[in-house]
Amino acid sequence: MNTATQTIDLKKAAAGGGLQPGYFARRDVWDWLFAALVLAAGVAAFALYGSAMDGYEKAILAGTVPSLVWLGWFWRPLRLLTVVVGALALLAIWLYQAPGGGADLARSEQVFLLKYFISSQSAILWMSVLFFMSTAFYWIGMFTRAGAAFEAMGSRLAWVAIGLALIGSLVRWYESHQIGPGIGHIPVSNLYEVFVLFCWMTAAFYLYYEDRYATRSMGAFSMLIVSAAVGFLLWYTVVREAHEIQPLVPALQSWWMKLHVPANFIGYGTFAIAAMLAFAYLIKQTAGETRWYKLAPLWLLGVVLCFEPIVFRQSAAEKGGSYWFVYFGVSALIVGTIMFGRRRIAERLPSFEVLDDVMYKAIAVGFAFFTIATVLGALWAAEAWGGYWSWDPKETWALIVWLNYAAWLHMRLMKGLRGTVAAWWALVGLAITTFAFLGVNMFLSGLHSYGEL
Repeated sequence: MNTATQTIDLKKAAAGGGLQPGYFARRDVWDWLFAALVLAAGVAAFALYGSAMDGYEKAILAGTVPSLVWLGWFWRPLRLLTVVVGALALLAIWLYQAPGGGADLARSEQVFLLKYFISSQSAILWMSVLFFMSTAFYWIGMFTRAGAAFEAMGSRLAWVAIGLALIGSLVRWYESHQIGPGIGHIPVSNLYEVFVLFCWMTAAFYLYYEDRYATRSMGAFSMLIVSAAVGFLLWYTVVREAHEIQPLVPALQSWWMKLHVPANFIGYGTFAIAAMLAFAYLIKQTAGETRWYKLAPLWLLGVVLCFEPIVFRQSAAEKGGSYWFVYFGVSALIVGTIMFGRRRIAERLPSFEVLDDVMYKAIAVGFAFFTIATVLGALWAAEAWGGYWSWDPKETWALIVWLNYAAWLHMRLMKGLRGTVAAWWALVGLAITTFAFLGVNMFLSGLHSYGEL
């Protein structure tokens, strides 16, 4: 075959899809502009704050720049989110500057935009409201003829809520540094801050799957877990005044926290999505059932939701104690709606294959990040307490979580685990994960007791 013939064949193969342009060749002008903007922001951060960073923090920032560029290229909606969040966070920081120079946190009650929208607490409160509204729109979409329009609105509200959560977190990070020397820290250090992290990370992962599978009907179930987390966050804010920024305890004054906690919560968030889609899978299966024992998923949900006010009954004597009575009523409404509307819900949900596939992918992603978080936690423990593993209750239950999902994935990949058993197992996994996250803090003590309720 001569060179001319080879060239013609290559052109035909390329035209027919046989050859694909390289990764960088597929980038358009907006991709490169986004990369340049992120790089410029990273360089500016080094120039402005490099003197306040240690070597580890500089390494984390250096790694964040290409990671953020890759994420923006991988999933393009993140580009707009990044730009908007960055611009509004910088606007909030600028608004905190007093006329005479220097930051003045009292301006959060004096400047309109800060007071009502983009101070850390205002942004997080708006996040809470919008996540509730997003969940409501997704559920309205389940039962109306104009379901697609309502679900689209739910999706848009979830995006705005994620943006406000990120703005609130970034501004809170800045605010913590203005309180006093040694107080500033990344906002992932207590239950209030990590619940904000859980909310926006879980919603973001769900929106990725929504986009990837071109269906919004999973949102009603996926966003329920986000709204439940928001509900806890609001209670915790009222009863514990957890929104107040506090200095870090000595065990948390480590750069490991900046890596360990986010990796952990990617795991928690994706495990939660998998469990809620497993619940949707089981509801779809029971659409035509009338026998009470076949409706076990619904009875289980009712027991779990109604048990939560009993767990937090100690708040009854505190301000916010009546909150759990409202929670109980809302929970009963949700369970009743699903019970009587399960036929319509089953029609709106995607196929069993899609639900099963998303459940699997969410657990696979969560397991990978939870493994990384566990390794990072061991390294952190070695630095803080002198040993990689001490069988502390938190560590023990983290191992149980890891083993549970390792077994789930093994059975999936080696034995073809699918369907009902996989769904029930994912629900049990969420119960184990929830106890590892909250139950250990509530009922057990140990080296991680600084996170108690």
